[in-house]
Amino acid sequence: MSAQGDCDFLVKRARELVTEDPWAAKAWLITARTLYPTDFGIQYEMYIIERNAERTTSAGRLLYDIFINFPDQPVVWREITVITAALRNDNQDKHAQFLKGVFETLPGPVQCQMLLKATEQCFNTLEKAEMLLLLLKRFPESVVQHGVSLGESLLEAENVEDLDTPVNCFRKLFVCDVLPLIINNMEMRLPASLLHKYMHKAAEFYIGYVTRGPCTDPQLQGPQEVAGLKSPGIGRGQRFVIEGLSEKSSVVTEPWERLLEIVGVVGARCEWQGEKGSRTYTELLQRVKELCRYLPGLEGETLSRCCGQIVTCSTLVLFRSAHFYVSTVQPSLFQNHNSLSSTPWVLVEDLSSVFNDVEVERSSGKHAHKKRKLADGREKTMSSDDEDALGKGRGRHILVNKTEMPGWAETLEHFRTARESWDLLHSHDALESEFNKICVAWKTESWLWFRIFLTDMIMYQGQYRKALSSLVQMSALQPQQSQNSLTAASNLEMHRALIQQASCHYALGEHRLACEKLLEVVSGLVPQNQEPTKSSEEQGRVRNKPRKGNDLRLVPCTSKDILPFCLQLMLACFKLRAFADGGRDDLALGHVIVLLQHDWPQGEALFLKAVDKICDHGSFQYENFFNYVTNIDMLEEFAYLRTTEGGRVQLELLPNQGMLIKNPSPALGVELNTLLLPGAQKADRHHTVTRGITKGVKEDFRLAMERQVSRCGENLLSVLHRFCINEKIILVQSLP
Repeated sequence: MSAQGDCDFLVKRARELVTEDPWAAKAWLITARTLYPTDFGIQYEMYIIERNAERTTSAGRLLYDIFINFPDQPVVWREITVITAALRNDNQDKHAQFLKGVFETLPGPVQCQMLLKATEQCFNTLEKAEMLLLLLKRFPESVVQHGVSLGESLLEAENVEDLDTPVNCFRKLFVCDVLPLIINNMEMRLPASLLHKYMHKAAEFYIGYVTRGPCTDPQLQGPQEVAGLKSPGIGRGQRFVIEGLSEKSSVVTEPWERLLEIVGVVGARCEWQGEKGSRTYTELLQRVKELCRYLPGLEGETLSRCCGQIVTCSTLVLFRSAHFYVSTVQPSLFQNHNSLSSTPWVLVEDLSSVFNDVEVERSSGKHAHKKRKLADGREKTMSSDDEDALGKGRGRHILVNKTEMPGWAETLEHFRTARESWDLLHSHDALESEFNKICVAWKTESWLWFRIFLTDMIMYQGQYRKALSSLVQMSALQPQQSQNSLTAASNLEMHRALIQQASCHYALGEHRLACEKLLEVVSGLVPQNQEPTKSSEEQGRVRNKPRKGNDLRLVPCTSKDILPFCLQLMLACFKLRAFADGGRDDLALGHVIVLLQHDWPQGEALFLKAVDKICDHGSFQYENFFNYVTNIDMLEEFAYLRTTEGGRVQLELLPNQGMLIKNPSPALGVELNTLLLPGAQKADRHHTVTRGITKGVKEDFRLAMERQVSRCGENLLSVLHRFCINEKIILVQSLP
């Protein structure tokens, strides 16, 4: 028998015995190895027996022998591939732990050599990178030789694949695993330009990670999961998987903190001014603000290095604060949003002064019949709950209801910080130029969330024409939804641009355009149930000192809040026309009276001014009066205007009525004590119309007024919503 035949026989005999008598099988193989020390089959069979028995030490020793003695055997590399795969695998079962133990028994130089050769065997870029990363983590001294080349290969692979997002497997490995090894290795002398490049690649990844959308990115997949990570940009209730990586490898904890650490290390290595290596984002901004004062006196390399520091730090603070702000005002844009608190908010002009910027000066005897509620001493101003109590705003204030937005102070502070960073980046031509380069490289023009911040910032600055252009860009970035997939929430979010356009048009004095946008929004709203009206005393308790009138307000994007805002803004548009000096516009005045019913009696002063204007003219025509006016106070006042004591005002309030009363007669003196019907009782009104409205009043007017009082219990928001829908054309045409 030949030598090879003898070897095969001995191996075969050992295999036959291994299940019945493993020690006998082992003896056969030891004998075979003694007789044929250079035969690969015998030594490999010895390793297989030890591996299957999961004897770590002996298996490791035998693996070492066959790796050293038979490095070119394909079966050896198949085995090494299985072991290295276990080293890289996140899901560790018992067998994987055993294979790791086998690898750990090998001497360090052999481990290093094995990983290097395993890397050479890989043809897949990602697998090769992961293998080399194992080497770098286990043998830090190899970072000097292989670190930069590994990083560049990952970035090159990203370019070759032409991926449309920085949140991909190659960038994740580079930023989270390779880059920290490179920048923290002090033996490596890297040029500042390369460090800046790597830092910007890391910033783009982390910003893309925390601002990723819920479903739009094809590389982001996975169902729901609970996570308890600290930063607001990371898995708060949703699973996240990057294509090419495992679920565990796709998770990045505390991304903003990691980015800050990278900035600190790179800043120290690039000898940035005042860089301590560890600071907060607020301190970063404060430091570069101080540096900006010295820019005019710098030149050459010093200017370039200083600009690099200012632009990098300000840009990161800008995007971080803008993200925090937008994650509050439109949280559903981000994958990690909490559905329990995902109400969007929209920044608009504050309309607190819409009712109280008209001084009502009435003569002592005029309308003395009515108890004027304005005499009770309350101040008609905004709620103290809505004030920005930070006290840091210079110029304009942003008002918000603190009970509806628990984190209001932090949100407004982030908005202020982001604006400050933006201003800093545009305070010098060199800074603006470098910042624009970053924006182009990162394609920030496609970031809907950042466009929302920019729009709000431009509105805050009072640049309404520019804000309208920004809103057009924002609408173009909005994801298109099919008609079937539209929900009430998504519908309101889609109306965000329309609401802000209306606010901007109003601020520019373009009232017709503002009204058109508002009516488009209202048509998509569903009126809520009317909330009980607060008593005069309750309203007086929450009123405070008035603002100047150029404030902004964050309003929740819900039908409950948006419909009242739309009604107030329409009132503001029509009010200016209705009370224009030297002019008369009964139609606009009628619209104002209808709209003043909302939030009554806040608009009582303005209503009384409207009554004054009607009395001055001696007549008033508004044929939609009985369709939409259901306020008992207003009905009482108009009923009184028809009496001799009220001035015998000629009212044309019925359709096709012509002159309602040409010459009222005082013959009838019957009091109508029962106009307040059960419907009005339901609305918690306790007025009695007892001033002889039937004196000289035609029967149709009396009956119409009687019917109208019975409607006082109707849902006022439904009435006003119907007013906006039915009278849309005439409302728009009423404005210039």
